[in-house]
Amino acid sequence: MGMHTDTERCVRAVQSKDARFDGWFFTAVLTTRIYCRPSCPVVPPKPENMTFYPSAAACQLAGFRACKRCRPDTSPGSPEWNQRADLVARAMRLVADGVVDREGVPGLAARLGYSTRQVERQLLAELGAGPLALARAQRAQTARILIETTPLPMADIAFAAGFASIRTFNDTVREVFALSPSELRVRLPKKRTSASTTSTSTSTSTSTSTSTSAPGALTLRLPFRAPLNPDNLFGHLAATAVPGVEEWRDGAYRRTLRLPYGHGIVGLTPQPDHIACRLALSDLRDLTVAISRCRRLLDLDADPVAVDDQLRTDPLLAPLVDKAPGRRVPRTVDEAEFAVRAVLGQQVSTAAARTHAARLVIAHGDPVDDPEGGLTHLFPAPEALAAVDPEALAMPRTRRTTFTTLVDQLADGSLNLGVESDWTQTRAQLLALPGFGPWTVDVIAMRALGDPDAFLPTDLGIRRAAQELGLPSTPAALTARAAAWRPWRAYAVQYLWATDSHPINFLPV
Repeated sequence: MGMHTDTERCVRAVQSKDARFDGWFFTAVLTTRIYCRPSCPVVPPKPENMTFYPSAAACQLAGFRACKRCRPDTSPGSPEWNQRADLVARAMRLVADGVVDREGVPGLAARLGYSTRQVERQLLAELGAGPLALARAQRAQTARILIETTPLPMADIAFAAGFASIRTFNDTVREVFALSPSELRVRLPKKRTSASTTSTSTSTSTSTSTSTSAPGALTLRLPFRAPLNPDNLFGHLAATAVPGVEEWRDGAYRRTLRLPYGHGIVGLTPQPDHIACRLALSDLRDLTVAISRCRRLLDLDADPVAVDDQLRTDPLLAPLVDKAPGRRVPRTVDEAEFAVRAVLGQQVSTAAARTHAARLVIAHGDPVDDPEGGLTHLFPAPEALAAVDPEALAMPRTRRTTFTTLVDQLADGSLNLGVESDWTQTRAQLLALPGFGPWTVDVIAMRALGDPDAFLPTDLGIRRAAQELGLPSTPAALTARAAAWRPWRAYAVQYLWATDSHPINFLPV
């Protein structure tokens, strides 16, 4: 059962205003009919007036409105959905990716390989809300972001947020926030800067001056649970950036995004209490999925305290954790892209892997305009790469076979690396491909599939770090020692990698 069923623990979290539990559960106040996040700054209600729900959608279904002070609908997502691989977790990842809005509940169920009834029953049992209610809550939050950060007409916002009609948009916003869309916008100061907004680890989107914004550009604040160490997170992304697709510019990691309705360019800048996110979208209907993928890229829904507490139980890892707590796993915005890049990086240097990828991008990527930087292309889709002449690839023949087999299966759909994929089944499929050994499979599992327990005992950097720390250095012995780090071995990899002087471990200057 979820944490919301442990009333005593929830009450303690609310009374101590513990921000670590934001997103784990929501507090509904019976007397005011308002629901809050655990860290709400107002005076906590009496315990007898509190009831707890596992999701904002469940609170809304029960007739509670979002608190105007703590804005619980904008809490970081529950870390459960990124650490579990069961049906509910996979469904929640798909809901966050906007699948219900694009394909409906039948589309959600089809992707999961279950009946609509099974999916609805399991979500209702664990989250107190079905897929339609969960998607509705997400639409309301997307609408609020657009209302507060753009001058768009309300009709445009309604359809960009995924609502089927303006009336439904108006009714939902009024029901969830106890304010009409126009009232939400009027409540904002005329000019609002990040310095004047709430500066907590769970702060939300902030307005930006639209007079200097590029068309379709939004400036948002992405919340996270503290602590967050940006060094290896942004260092890894910058050091392995593919020219034309990614760049580090003016303190921000920037990249192009291939999205369901169009494309986008995002800039992500680490701040002490949030990630500043600047999004330029060709179609605003992609806002929800773009935010979801950026959060996934930076592992922002992780629970760093739980991770670090577990890793500290190993006396040889504890000093690494204490020195720089809050390391995240750098992930990806496009699972197929990462798998291709993993193959390009087999047995070559980081620089060589970037060169191989850049050649493919120039030859086969879709061009984009970037008036604010130097990005030029989207990474090629699997369908485009499947049409590449293998003889044109500057790599050994065996790796050409690995590359062509991978992109063929990605293109025809026989291999699915999406957020709904079953980790065990996908690992088996990858291992069956020619040229795919344990290292390639595990690095894809860690960074593309999002498995928090993926481990790389054969990685040269891991073995070198293990030897320096006095850990077992042979793969079998190290794997046995790492059993005590479960289910967070992917985070242990980040701490072990960070013992090296490689550029991936340092925030670019």
